[in-house]
Amino acid sequence: MIIVAQFIRTNWFLCGILIVICFASIAPSIGARGGILRPEITVKFFAVAIIFFNSGISLRSEDLRRALVQFKVHFFIQGWTFIVFPSLIYLLVSLMKDGPFDKLLLQGLLVLGCMPPPVSSAVILTKAVSGNEAAAIFNSAVGSFLGIFITPSLILLIVGSAVDVPVTSIFLQLSLTVVLPLCLGQAIRRRHRMWLERNPIPFGTIGSAILLLIIYTTFCDTFLQTDTHLDFLSLISIVFLIVILQCALLGLIFFITTQPWLDFHPTDTTAMMFCSSHKSLTLGIPIIKIVFSGDPGLSVITVPLLVYHPTQILLGGIMVPLLKEWMYSVGRNRYTMAKHV
Repeated sequence: MIIVAQFIRTNWFLCGILIVICFASIAPSIGARGGILRPEITVKFFAVAIIFFNSGISLRSEDLRRALVQFKVHFFIQGWTFIVFPSLIYLLVSLMKDGPFDKLLLQGLLVLGCMPPPVSSAVILTKAVSGNEAAAIFNSAVGSFLGIFITPSLILLIVGSAVDVPVTSIFLQLSLTVVLPLCLGQAIRRRHRMWLERNPIPFGTIGSAILLLIIYTTFCDTFLQTDTHLDFLSLISIVFLIVILQCALLGLIFFITTQPWLDFHPTDTTAMMFCSSHKSLTLGIPIIKIVFSGDPGLSVITVPLLVYHPTQILLGGIMVPLLKEWMYSVGRNRYTMAKHV
């Protein structure tokens, strides 16, 4: 019993993921759109704003300033998001197009590759593993803003559908939920820095708890998706494919960013893994609905993104303790080597 309690205490976040997924499967209507929790307001606006306020008040200003000039990290993340990822998906779909796979699902995969990074999940997961949170914040925000303009262009280039995105409303939403809370948090930190250092607040735990809320509401929406018009085999196939795809992408990013000649710090690697491989559901679904408005295959085209989003959070949560252990072992090895020099 003591061992079980210790395991739960040590791995409470993983246990929390399992609990919220089970609860979402039992009562999905509570956390789905239009449900009691109203995630279209509480999560989309308040939860995201709290995440960035939390990051703003907990991050040292010098760390944020230092992250702004980490151009190599920024180029890798944005280049992977808007060039490498879409290219890999295009190659994958080209190899699969003559097979038995549903053509609308393949089109959905192409659209998935064009999506911008998420605003919040990559930041929380990077913070949870004590990675380069400042770089994650910068690239999540910049990638979301760039996605307003780049994503429609990519969809036109790869899928062949033109789209007129409501730039003003999305830009305003990102400013209110990302930039303003971050700046407010930084302003409070500067004014009350000494008090915050004397009275440590569990910012990491707060961020993880909010992520559990996001996971719960995401899976509630997933479990309530009944209008996809897909047979069971196709649905299982896309889930299996996306899990393999994400594992391959995470492994490839880890392999590339840990090469000695690139000289990335382990904290940069964790930020790049999450920021480069994650895709935004919040920005993605509205764009897809605009692009394919009136298309009878709309519900099927959205499936890859609907599957990808909860999978990226679930895999990220599973990887948190593994990456923590890896970062600890790398730091320990570096300390040992420096000691013997």
